[in-house]
Amino acid sequence: MQPEKRHLPLIRRIAAKEIAIFFASPTAYLFLATFAGVSLFIFFWGESFFSRNITDVRPLFEWIPVLLIFLTSTLTMRLWSEERRTGTLEHVLTQPLPLWHFVLGKFFGCLLLLAIALLMTLPLPITVAQMGELDWGPIWAGYIAALLLGAAYLSIGLFVSARSDNQIISLICSVGVCGLFYLVGTATITDLFGNVTGEWLRMLGTGSRFDSITRGVIDIRDLYYYLSIIIAFLALNTFFLEKERWSNLKRTPRHQNWRAITGLLLANAIFANLWLGQVNLLRIDTTEGNIYSISDATHQYLDQVEEPLLIRGYFSSKTHPLLAPLVPRMKDLIREYEMAGKGKVRVEFLDPVSDPELEEEANTKFSIRATPLQVADRYQSAIVNSYFNILIQYGDEFEVLGFQDLIEVKSQGDNSLEVQLRNPEYDLTRSLKKVLNSYRSGGNLFDSVAGKLVLNTYISPNQQLPDELIEYKKAITEVIDTLKQQAGDQLTVNQIAPDASDTEVVERLANKYGFKPMSRSLFGDERFYFYLTLEQGDQVQQIPFEEPSKASFERNLKASIKRFASGITKTVALVTPKVDEKTEQYGISTPRFVQLEETLGAELNVNREDLTDGSVSAYADILVIAAPNNMEEKELFAIDQFLMKGGTVIASASPFTTTLTQQGLGVAELQGAFQDWLSHHGLGVENKLVLDSKNAAFPMPMIRNVRGYQVQEIRVIDYPYFVDVRGDGLNQENLISASVPQVTVAWASPIMIDAEKQADRDVTELIRSSERSWISDNMDIMPEIDENGFAAFPLPKEEQSYLLGVISEGRFTSYFAGKESPLLAEDNAESDAETEVSLADFSSVIEHSPSSARIILYSSNDFLRDQTMTMANSAAGSEYLNPMQLMANTVDWALEDANMLSIRARGQFNRTLPPMDHDTQIFWEYLNYGLPILALAIIALFQRRRQRSRQQHYLDVLAK
Repeated sequence: MQPEKRHLPLIRRIAAKEIAIFFASPTAYLFLATFAGVSLFIFFWGESFFSRNITDVRPLFEWIPVLLIFLTSTLTMRLWSEERRTGTLEHVLTQPLPLWHFVLGKFFGCLLLLAIALLMTLPLPITVAQMGELDWGPIWAGYIAALLLGAAYLSIGLFVSARSDNQIISLICSVGVCGLFYLVGTATITDLFGNVTGEWLRMLGTGSRFDSITRGVIDIRDLYYYLSIIIAFLALNTFFLEKERWSNLKRTPRHQNWRAITGLLLANAIFANLWLGQVNLLRIDTTEGNIYSISDATHQYLDQVEEPLLIRGYFSSKTHPLLAPLVPRMKDLIREYEMAGKGKVRVEFLDPVSDPELEEEANTKFSIRATPLQVADRYQSAIVNSYFNILIQYGDEFEVLGFQDLIEVKSQGDNSLEVQLRNPEYDLTRSLKKVLNSYRSGGNLFDSVAGKLVLNTYISPNQQLPDELIEYKKAITEVIDTLKQQAGDQLTVNQIAPDASDTEVVERLANKYGFKPMSRSLFGDERFYFYLTLEQGDQVQQIPFEEPSKASFERNLKASIKRFASGITKTVALVTPKVDEKTEQYGISTPRFVQLEETLGAELNVNREDLTDGSVSAYADILVIAAPNNMEEKELFAIDQFLMKGGTVIASASPFTTTLTQQGLGVAELQGAFQDWLSHHGLGVENKLVLDSKNAAFPMPMIRNVRGYQVQEIRVIDYPYFVDVRGDGLNQENLISASVPQVTVAWASPIMIDAEKQADRDVTELIRSSERSWISDNMDIMPEIDENGFAAFPLPKEEQSYLLGVISEGRFTSYFAGKESPLLAEDNAESDAETEVSLADFSSVIEHSPSSARIILYSSNDFLRDQTMTMANSAAGSEYLNPMQLMANTVDWALEDANMLSIRARGQFNRTLPPMDHDTQIFWEYLNYGLPILALAIIALFQRRRQRSRQQHYLDVLAK
């Protein structure tokens, strides 16, 4: 028989014996029930799971390292101590068998009992998965980490038990040693040292290693760390038991071999861990979307690096305890950039506080300043100036990421804070992209354009042009010739001189581009063409004109070329309501969208657009309109013609907007023709509001009478006008909505699609309310609280799902088709007052768009509004940014920047719970408490039947 086949049955029998002894006592069931009960209590009550409103089981794993210390110490305290006290250890030592058989047998027996205890907590993640969308990767990684951590504690407990004949002493010592391994890596110890020393201590702590795995990253360094502890203490256990077999009078070569082998195992465990601490290659990211690994999109940007790229981390050795564990995670991610850069990325980690010259350079050259953080303990409170900054430098261009850019602070619902990295890869890659774009924009413009461009000039002969445009035509020709030399084969120029009297040419230009002959005035007889287009494949961009000058045309032409470039920062034209001073005086606040502007401006150029001149800036790549109201004809004409030139219009618009006054909430009906413009394009918005049974919370100010005093408090109530959209309500096949876990659409109206007008276009639904939603024309949106504390709202007559977000892409017909240009009419009326010539004097209407034009519509004026975001943050108890992310995704999708969109989506691992009432929460809690009890009852029944079977077998043997 082979040696391993002889060993396994013995180890198995020893493990089975320990398990049988354990379950033979009622203490075992009480012990397992206590472990499950404490875990569940901490999860639901200690960590306020429902108040956190996040679909994960992190609270369970946060306390597992502490609970396992007591669980494993209790399991192992009697194993060798009882053998030594009763004298059976001498029988074991005199057996002609290797002692490691007995050590491994007891170890695997305890490991199986530990696995049973952990399995009793498995209903928790299953329950959370039923309540919301759960990422199972970190869950399985967490259970693997818990099993490894428990195995390490078991090996320590077995070793301690072998050195004592008293179970209580064994329990206390085991808790002490395991607790010491846990405390080494905690903030309580690491805060006493610098950042470097603290990082080494975190590498030695069992708890800090455990946190690394429960994030969802299984690292070979962490696995080997736990295995090394297991091997080391099992070896020590075997060594000290073997030593009791030896004679104290002499030393033999066998004794020396035992000491040497045990010493080598211990040395290997220590030095291999130190060596693996420098390795960052062997790791598995188990999270959905691999959010802790560098994406393919980031690799694409790193492949574009041609000169040395510097990534420098400024991290203080003394920082806030909640911030300190994030430093090694940030360093690991930056090192991955270094490895992916293949020698083109240089990484440095510095502490500015330790070097005055380095700190002065950071302050003066890069404007990097320390962030004051308050550090408090039970004895004192102090302010620590801490650096947590990252510099990305490429050539002369650089970007700096600070504390506010990298860190996200969330309330846990119990006056505690959760500090975590916001979306580190997205933040780093976004800055990397910006420095690359800024560096390349100073060189040849065509270096960033993939493929060839075609420039078509549709300019009538000189005899048909006004005198002012003849000179302008010469300037245009000079600019095109200069640019053609720079572009080489990448730019083809087609110069076409259409005659306004040529019917065939007129029809062809009208059908292909929607171009109509221009005119100097409404009553002028002259007709001519003056258009330029830039094309690549099916994508067409009309080059806009602002003023008849060479510099203006060159600027506009380069702006159009940049829209075809892959490495140029794009520009968003943002249109928001103007502040109405009259209404502000009456306490009615004007909708503001500062947070939206800051979100889009993080990686794009955002310009506040004024449409009163009847045109959109030539630099604009995307036009974003928020809460349009009282738009004049010239403003509507600017939007319409931007779409007709092949642009993308993103609108957050509905017939209503909320008014916030001291008296409360109200609804105002918007004025202007923007809704008519949408209806013309087949996107009608009904004059009603959507209410949904699946809704988000609303912070309602309440006045209570307490002992004669009126006290104002905020009560969070269910509010049907805050439509909670998640799951199937978000189109999972489109990156705009698929990467958003949930979005609250406030005070929305249903979108109606005109099938006839949309027949030749691609229509994509993005957002829908649930099947339990209804509509109401009641504009009284202020909740009324009755004496029982319930809010009354309009009751549903018919429930169904309503469309709240949509994309319409294709060829559009102008709202002004068949009409004269509003610019031309007004300028003709004021021609006597004009002293300078502008291109508005030569205007026409582009009657239809190319197929690349798009309208993206969200039927709410308020869900992106600053005041609404403040309400959502107050109700959630944390920073709520999902609507901002949805809008950023929309802009990235419209700009066809799939790389940044995919990276941003990878950071969405904090999924929120769906709304549920108190009774539903109690049901899930009781269900989780009942399942472990049922499991223990089944185990007890099985064990009882097994004992009866053994007793019957024994009686049968006696009878024979």
